[in-house]
Amino acid sequence: MSVPDYLQCAEDHQTVLVVVQPVGIVPEDQFFKIYKRIAGVSQVSIRDSQRLLYIRYRHHYLPENNEWGDFQTHRKVVGLIAITTCGSDKEWPQTAERFHGQKEVYGSTLYDSRLLVFGLTGDIAEQQRTDVAFYPGFEDCPDVEKRVEDFVESIFIVLESKRLDRATDKSGDKIPLLCVPFEKKDFVGLDTDSSPVSLLLGVKRHYKKRCQGRMRKHVGDLCLQAGMLQDALVHYHMAVELLRGVNDFLWLGAALEGLCSASVIFHYPGGTAGKTAGRKPSVSQPADAGKRHRPGAQEVLIDPGALTANGISADTSAEIGRAKNCLSPEDIIDKYKEAISYYGKYKNAGVIELEACVKAVRVLAIQKRAREASDFLQNAVYINLGQLSEEEKIQRYSILSELYELIGFHRKSAFFKRVAAMQCVAPTIPEPGWRACYKLLLETLPGYSLSLDPKDFSKGTHRGWAAVQMRLLHELVYASRRMGNPGLSVRHLSFLLQTMLDFLSDQEKKEVTQSLENYTAKCPGGMEVITLPDGLKLPPVPFTKLPIVRSVKLLNLPVSLRPHKVKGLLGQNMSTASPFIYSPIIMHNRGEERCKKIDFQWVQGDVCEVQLMVYNPMPYELRVENMGLLTSGVEFESLPAALSLPAESGLYPVTLVGVPRTAGNITVNGYHTSVFGVTSDCLLESLPSVKSSGCLVEVIPSLPRLQLSTSLPRSAHTPQPMSKEELSSTVSVQLFNGETQQVTITLENIGSVEIETLELTSKVVSTKEKVFGEFLSWELEDALSHLPLKPGQAVTLTVSIKVKLDFSGQENLLQDLNDDGISVTGLPISSPLRQVLKPRSESKPMSSESGKAEYSHIKTLEAVLNFKYSGGAGKVEGYYRELSLGVHVDVEPSVFFTRVSTLPATSTRQCHLLLDIFNPTEHELTVSAKNNQDLVLHASECQRMAIQVDKFDFESLPQPDQEAVRFSNPKQLEEERQHAQGCQINSKLGICWSIPSLQRRGEASVEGVLNQLVLEHLQLAPLQWDVLVNGKPCDCDVVADCSVGDAVTLEVKLTNLSKNPVGPLALTVVPYQDFQNGVQNYELEEAVTFIGSNTFYIDTVKPRESSVCEGALLFLYTGDFYLNIKFQDDSAGRELPLAWFTLPSVHVRALDPPLQAGA
Repeated sequence: MSVPDYLQCAEDHQTVLVVVQPVGIVPEDQFFKIYKRIAGVSQVSIRDSQRLLYIRYRHHYLPENNEWGDFQTHRKVVGLIAITTCGSDKEWPQTAERFHGQKEVYGSTLYDSRLLVFGLTGDIAEQQRTDVAFYPGFEDCPDVEKRVEDFVESIFIVLESKRLDRATDKSGDKIPLLCVPFEKKDFVGLDTDSSPVSLLLGVKRHYKKRCQGRMRKHVGDLCLQAGMLQDALVHYHMAVELLRGVNDFLWLGAALEGLCSASVIFHYPGGTAGKTAGRKPSVSQPADAGKRHRPGAQEVLIDPGALTANGISADTSAEIGRAKNCLSPEDIIDKYKEAISYYGKYKNAGVIELEACVKAVRVLAIQKRAREASDFLQNAVYINLGQLSEEEKIQRYSILSELYELIGFHRKSAFFKRVAAMQCVAPTIPEPGWRACYKLLLETLPGYSLSLDPKDFSKGTHRGWAAVQMRLLHELVYASRRMGNPGLSVRHLSFLLQTMLDFLSDQEKKEVTQSLENYTAKCPGGMEVITLPDGLKLPPVPFTKLPIVRSVKLLNLPVSLRPHKVKGLLGQNMSTASPFIYSPIIMHNRGEERCKKIDFQWVQGDVCEVQLMVYNPMPYELRVENMGLLTSGVEFESLPAALSLPAESGLYPVTLVGVPRTAGNITVNGYHTSVFGVTSDCLLESLPSVKSSGCLVEVIPSLPRLQLSTSLPRSAHTPQPMSKEELSSTVSVQLFNGETQQVTITLENIGSVEIETLELTSKVVSTKEKVFGEFLSWELEDALSHLPLKPGQAVTLTVSIKVKLDFSGQENLLQDLNDDGISVTGLPISSPLRQVLKPRSESKPMSSESGKAEYSHIKTLEAVLNFKYSGGAGKVEGYYRELSLGVHVDVEPSVFFTRVSTLPATSTRQCHLLLDIFNPTEHELTVSAKNNQDLVLHASECQRMAIQVDKFDFESLPQPDQEAVRFSNPKQLEEERQHAQGCQINSKLGICWSIPSLQRRGEASVEGVLNQLVLEHLQLAPLQWDVLVNGKPCDCDVVADCSVGDAVTLEVKLTNLSKNPVGPLALTVVPYQDFQNGVQNYELEEAVTFIGSNTFYIDTVKPRESSVCEGALLFLYTGDFYLNIKFQDDSAGRELPLAWFTLPSVHVRALDPPLQAGA
């Protein structure tokens, strides 16, 4: 016997073998259809008996294997079912002859046979025959199963008769010697009856025991087949004892194997085949027999009385006792080992030994004793079966693989499966089976921890031996190429490169990629699923490692293009309407989306960017021909990029761009690439190592785009609180303090949407310097009249840049300037005020170098112009855009007011403002003021300018409303008040400067240099006093003329501009003469006399009202007289400030009366 049956299992020992074969020409599909129905009758319950007969069907069985039927009866073909087709009565004799010829092949062992004839009708078909069944066709044969059952029962009858015949102990009868085929030549001519007497005692007894032992074993086989398990156990035990005594090792092994098989059937009623359906426990096996048995039970003495003729004992207690003849699970394996060791002594019993190993492995697999099972398999590997065909080798290795898989040795199983695959394409095979090789190689993948799904390699650490896995993948690539399927080769090679990249050497990487490029030149790789003929699906292999992406970041639009929501409309698009400020249920439901959604928006029709940080792990330059974005949610036009990454580049930023064509929510799902001819779609959800701040962003409807250009040069400066990205551009200009510059700004619509609204605001961002007045000013009405601005159109706008910083300078920096060196302009040289100027106090000396450095310091002003504009569908949704222009102004000092003071004027409603003006520039500078002569200052020169000004009525300035007062702090209110006062003073002074050499001019402001004392001196007193002499106002050095002897009327008028009533008041008029030498004469009783009292009384004057008191004087001599009007010291007047009671001085010149005509 040269061909082993690798599907054998221990329970096959209780089956009878029936061969089902076609006779003549029978369609293969129809044959196997009938064969399947026949094979469905695998066990038959025998009538009038409690026994089951198990049948094993084969459609192909070598006659030489049948010769081993005496050694193990389950190898004997005892039944033959022939299937044939017969179209007419004429063909029937030939068909019958063929059937008889088929029976002769197995004739020596057949118990019974049947012929199933399909297609014959007529007289012959109507004949009733037990061995032949006629059917009109393959579809019209309803009683095939019934015929088979009857056939099996007839086999049982013969089996039972043979069992009874062999089992009956007939004394005197000669027991034949059962032999295996290779033994027959050894026993030819051996006749124990004619042996010499000297040998009779020894050889005959030995020969008889051998015959008895072999027959006992044979009867045990028949009992096992006949369903008498316990009787079989007894016979096997007896055979073992007999054969062990005569060292008949081959048959002793068979008896031990039979004992093991019977015990396995007892312990494991479900069978050990694994894949086949479990058998039903036979009636002769008590259901609780397994429970009564204890592992480790030893063999016991055999009770021959337990044997019965029909295997059924009326005493059930005796039947229960038979279980003690069964081997324990541990002993079963020991006996298998012993039997296999005996088989190993015989070279011709290799098939028997191999099959015994397979059976033992299946039993051990049930017992979950994998290590011992591997020992049996290892023994099976080295069993020499002689010269095997290539097909037999493939079958052997495949079965070994399945058995290793059965015991959980997956890698060992994969090893033998791969050996079988290589055997399919052995050089000795004229037509290598590459498809079979490929199919077997695929089956080895799980054993080497390989799958064809790249997702399994993205989770955690690498599993399995990478070197073996790479070898296997290379073999898959080669096999698929030899199969003529380049697409399959590309898929496997892509998988190898993607999953094994970390384990490939630099040289291997080059070789693999070169091979891949060669394959893809014929068949480009894609993302489609490849379905094999057997239904296996190969998922796509995206190249997520070529290049490797570490992070994905959706980029916001440039600041000038970012959309902003109108504040009043922020809540209109809320998708969840809830009366509660916070709802945890809503938060829970939308938590995942919120985590992924990004807090900025993209705009329909504008180019959007996604930045990927990638690096090239290859040792050479990597060319990515087509890299773009994969999105969902809105229509998106991806603009692919081609890039070339240097070898082992490290992190490298790559920006992928695209244009959303519709509005809504867009999700960036991943990216696609084309590398080495393989197109890949890499999804972020399958790349857990990629960092991402979110992939969902809202796309709002389209908005217009505005481009800005100016008449000023661009600047590299960026206002500090702002970033360079926040400004579309920055302009720079250099101005002197107080100078004004006009800037022309051109706004052009470069988008595809009309601009419908335009707003302009400004903000000073440098807060170090205090700016007086409006830094930036413009008129927007003309630009707004051009709206809506269509695409391609432009509009211009003029913005004034006016810089007015603090003009004050530190006095102590000009230690070399004193009153002697300062020329005073604006005062008459003969003015007595010239003498009032007093020398300045000495200050600490400082170097002129530091002084000049301080005054030449350039200050910086920075501001931002914000253009808000909108239009189109985005405007309807409440969105707008902002365009920012940075303005950088370097302010050089023009003039400094180092000192400010006041002098009283001759009029109580005027005063002199004294300004020490310093020229810090390197140019000659001219300073001018209203109603004043120009002052020319050379470089670094300081001069004093005196300006006569009318005092200011600060009370008439607009007052802040009560709401503003309530919500503002006092310091802020005071600053606003001083600012208003300063503006009023500046407008009156009108101080300007000019640099003729540079043709530059500007204004100068005294706001920053006015202290509180100066402001008080400049303020008009709330009580206004007017003195009239002879009805003419007497103020501002006005000399009132009168004649000696004429009465001079004197009127004093009080106007109350304060908020409270004033009075009553008493005024006394005291005349005096001033000799201009410091001597004043008040003894004028003989020169001046009052007509009436020299005291004037004024009643209470209410706010905003006036009161007049009158008197008269008489001058008796000519001369210049002065009237000093004093207030009497009373409590009412002293409550008010003294400055409120300053009356103008009165200068009266008494002249001789003109001579009368004719006098």
